Amino acid sequence: MTLQDLTLAGGCFWCVEAVYLRVPGVEKVVSGYMGGTTENPTYEQICQGNTDHAEVIRITFDPEKAAVKQLLEIFFTVHDPTTLNRQGNDVGTQYRSAIFYADDEQKHIAEEAMKSAQEKHTDPIVTQIVPKERFWPAEEYHQDYFNRNPGNGYCQFAIPPKLEKLKKLGYGE
Repeated sequence: MTLQDLTLAGGCFWCVEAVYLRVPGVEKVVSGYMGGTTENPTYEQICQGNTDHAEVIRITFDPEKAAVKQLLEIFFTVHDPTTLNRQGNDVGTQYRSAIFYADDEQKHIAEEAMKSAQEKHTDPIVTQIVPKERFWPAEEYHQDYFNRNPGNGYCQFAIPPKLEKLKKLGYGE
């Protein structure tokens, strides 16, 4: 089995991580930062919005069980790809929508997935499709955040609607 990686930014990494941890074929999800200029950024630096990093998740998956196309269908369903630098109450470039592709095949699949998703939206999709850059893992307390902190108010408010969208697609618990 040869695993692949896909890196996505879809708002708060706690939210997207919680979704993809429930997708069959996903072996691992790591929250982190990508797309910025600061070496080894911290969460506090990211929150200030001046590092140019996005909050991202790096998904490690078995392509025999979860195709890139499938993962991107989920991506375009569980977050709003039409809002620039914002997801719900989270505002700033660190919350932008982006697909960081690893190769030309992922880029092509991402472009096709975005075209398909656009048919479901009246506003234009603003998701960036850009080459993968250096990935910086987020601090340990951010990893598997929703599962480890189910009573957190933000988690109780922001994540269940995304998990419901995942269920409507036929994935997850």
